[in-house]
Amino acid sequence: MNTIGVPVGGWAAIRFVADNPGVWFMHCHLEVHMTWGLGVVLIVKNGQGPMETLPHPPADMPRC
Repeated sequence: MNTIGVPVGGWAAIRFVADNPGVWFMHCHLEVHMTWGLGVVLIVKNGQGPMETLPHPPADMPRC
């Protein structure tokens, strides 16, 4: 199964193995949903190459 239906006001928990280091963007199949903020970025541990490594945030970056 690769699709999950969530009822109005509902939620879903998805468990998966993340074993491919890097930053991965995931979104719905409807592009308009991205303008509504319905996208997510998955950050998987640093790898060995520059395309698989996350840079450290700037020292002066404010915390949330």
